[in-house]
Amino acid sequence: MTPSSRRLSVALLGLCAAVATGCAAPGGLGSASPAPPVSMQPRPEPLWPAWTEAPGATVGRREPAPVPLKSAPAPGARGLLGVDPKQVAAADPRMRPYLGTAEELRGPGRAGVRPPVYTDLTGDGQPNLVVAADMPTGRSALSVYAISDGKIVSTLFTIGRQLTAESIGSDLLVRTAADDGSEQAVRYHWDGDRMTVVNDERTFRKPDSGCSPSPGRSAQDAR
Repeated sequence: MTPSSRRLSVALLGLCAAVATGCAAPGGLGSASPAPPVSMQPRPEPLWPAWTEAPGATVGRREPAPVPLKSAPAPGARGLLGVDPKQVAAADPRMRPYLGTAEELRGPGRAGVRPPVYTDLTGDGQPNLVVAADMPTGRSALSVYAISDGKIVSTLFTIGRQLTAESIGSDLLVRTAADDGSEQAVRYHWDGDRMTVVNDERTFRKPDSGCSPSPGRSAQDAR
């Protein structure tokens, strides 16, 4: 057998082997191999079908619109910019107990009323009034005021420790600290009547790894 005929025979044997195995690639499927069945992903099954809709949103819509604050000053042409913010807060029965002497603060660390903030939280181009008061106990109270039908109404009231607030567009993000070392961040959005919760997150601070020895080592070894 000549070398050329020997190479032809080897090629024919390889071709026959490929046909016999279905030309399957290593680890793959041959032409005659059945495809594996498609596994169906589990679907959520409600435990209480009658409660599948968000009940909180339904309940929230049934709440009446905020009522005007009695004895609050009447807003003029300048709206909330033209009224005394302390008088507005004093007319709010939920905010009044936190005002104390109503001393205006110039910085953190003391009890009193923080400087008023005016920002549009309703998206109508008119500034809302945000008032916050700090207590000697470390707790703070925050209220948001708007004008409805020519009257001043409270659209949000919340309290917490180490309270801070940020505006995100027309939303309001309020951060407070808990006794367990966590931080709660609640985002509020204007729903046409009041500021309602659209997101509520709680995060825990990571422990300081530099203050404790690594596992398997004593405090003496860690020095």
